[in-house]
Amino acid sequence: MANAKLVAIVATLVILQQLSTCAGRGQAPRQAGPLGTPGVMTVNGFEKGQDGGGPAECDGKYHSNGDLIVALSTRRYAGGRRCHKPIRITSKHSSRTVVARVVDECDSRHGCKDNIVDTSAAVWKALGHDTSIGEVPVTWSDA
Repeated sequence: MANAKLVAIVATLVILQQLSTCAGRGQAPRQAGPLGTPGVMTVNGFEKGQDGGGPAECDGKYHSNGDLIVALSTRRYAGGRRCHKPIRITSKHSSRTVVARVVDECDSRHGCKDNIVDTSAAVWKALGHDTSIGEVPVTWSDA
């Protein structure tokens, strides 16, 4: 009985240490589960004058829609901690996967739903979808 309690205490301490190490480096926590976080992929224009609005939050620049890039909803953007980091996006319709770089925030305080993965046309093409579909269910995770 004492051994079981000791094992439980040690396991708890190890988990707490891992969580504090991740938080101490200012990193966004990884998603739980092998399939990633469910989301809805939408298309965004990242070039000047397009529907994406102003320049990207991560670097204050506009980007080519030919680049594999993404804007994540406010909570997933994690205050910029995911800026320039790769995420893996998998389409539930085509089962294809692509790695894209986070460059912007899709502001959930101004209409962007919490589960939105707002991507460039290049991401849609890589996943085998036409942007006219409008929305596609996906899963995503830190790559």
